[in-house]
Amino acid sequence: MRILVIGSGGREDALVWKLSQSPLVSEIFVAPGNGGTASSAKNIDIDAGDIPALVKFARENNIDLVVPGPELPLVLGVCDAMGEAGIACFGPDAFCARLEGSKSFAKEIMAKAGVPTAKSLVFTDVEEALACARAWGAPLVVKADGLAAGKGVVVADTLPEAEAAIREMLAENRFGDAGSTIVLEEKLMGEEVSLLCLCDGETALPLSSAQDHKAAFDKDTGPNTGGMGAYSPAPLLPDSKLEEMTSIVIRPVLAELARQGHPFRGILYAGLMLTADGPKVLEYNVRFGDPECQPLLMRLNNDLAALMQAGASGSLAKQKLAFSPKSALGVVVAAAGYPGSYEKNLPIDGIEKAHAKSGVRVFQAGTASRDGRLFSTGGRVLCVTALGDDLAQAKRLAYEAAEKIDMPGSRYRTDIGDKGLKRLQNS
Repeated sequence: MRILVIGSGGREDALVWKLSQSPLVSEIFVAPGNGGTASSAKNIDIDAGDIPALVKFARENNIDLVVPGPELPLVLGVCDAMGEAGIACFGPDAFCARLEGSKSFAKEIMAKAGVPTAKSLVFTDVEEALACARAWGAPLVVKADGLAAGKGVVVADTLPEAEAAIREMLAENRFGDAGSTIVLEEKLMGEEVSLLCLCDGETALPLSSAQDHKAAFDKDTGPNTGGMGAYSPAPLLPDSKLEEMTSIVIRPVLAELARQGHPFRGILYAGLMLTADGPKVLEYNVRFGDPECQPLLMRLNNDLAALMQAGASGSLAKQKLAFSPKSALGVVVAAAGYPGSYEKNLPIDGIEKAHAKSGVRVFQAGTASRDGRLFSTGGRVLCVTALGDDLAQAKRLAYEAAEKIDMPGSRYRTDIGDKGLKRLQNS
């Protein structure tokens, strides 16, 4: 099988790493890839959003399966285009990808499917949005409707914070077209957990749970980022509850999308808040999360290529997922200043030293190789991921490995996994 992976992040490095272990796979290409994917696949200089060029490459290189990593090509219709070209693609069509591409569309689907979520209203007018915020009062959540690279959500604990976020999005055009429509939501109280499912239009197979850490700094402080670390499994959502949760927040959405003539194939990811009133969906993503993908794939015992092939062809019902009973934890090493402005082209050393530790894999995200050296190209640069006998050991191994990384001005959160450890201790 010849596979084309689309994307350039740590998620794509993890996908390539796992897919390359399959005896079904003969060659992997990555568009555009990064310094990590170059070690086990062939990087192709095509932007992840250039759909015509991606289809042309897939045709000319006899690609058997396309695996889109990030949300952008999915929202732009890469799976529709590949389907028209007769090429299998493990991902949803553009209609279904609006679950992530439009917060208001996701709310409409949840309402029709009967999925529990936060109270919300949609606005395009700044004064109407401000009036609603004042009527509701803080805390509340302000969301850009479209794609904003994981940074279009502001959790406002005070009314001035909410008003500033509304003005930035609707009046000051902070996120461009993505913020020309906004969703105001009640702030849900509880703890977050991620549920990802492999889907083939009818069948949904839940992966083991994971917990992401969106805030930039320790103790969940600072601005939201694309994710500063994750671990799996999350004690908050044990394996014994996966099927029940899938039936609450995933399968009704699959049924609704199929009813509308658009069966969902690919990864459907529900970001959940477990509240005192039960689980509620914060958002849907239509692809693997980054960095949840890294610890999840460290634990997955199945042949990922076979699973994705089954998902693309509608035969997942015959598959059974198998995960290691061990825990995996990933720590994101970021450039100083991220998610704000940050310096690029910083030299990176120490990955070999980190890999020398048993059970450790450093997945590369914002990196590129030049003249035999590795340099940073983005804000989230690496995800140092470790597999341990339990969560405590996975955390210890990951942080010991992260200490081996040498990149000027780099930083990382020091508390990834602590909420899970506290829950285990209390239980």
